[in-house]
Amino acid sequence: MSGALSAPIANYVALSGILFFLGVTGVLLRRNPLIMLMSIELMFNAANLLLVAFARLWTQNVGQIFAFLSITVAAAEAAIGLAIVVVVFRSARHVDVDETNLMKG
Repeated sequence: MSGALSAPIANYVALSGILFFLGVTGVLLRRNPLIMLMSIELMFNAANLLLVAFARLWTQNVGQIFAFLSITVAAAEAAIGLAIVVVVFRSARHVDVDETNLMKG
């Protein structure tokens, strides 16, 4: 256990693994595009948690900087993904990603 962290690194790894597993489960089992986007964001946050935890453990700022850049990319991805979902499913009453044929060329 490091003096820089208030909890052992194994706790952060376990929490990140649980968050990532919940995100993967949401993507694989749910067909609602909004739930899928939230699950992808959950997986991003699990990776960011590990980046920050290991950066703090090793007293390096590189992991925290990379996590910040990852958060900005995830925010842009969420905004663009939400815009696509709104445009594609504007007139649909039932939203299911398996029934989406509008983007096929």
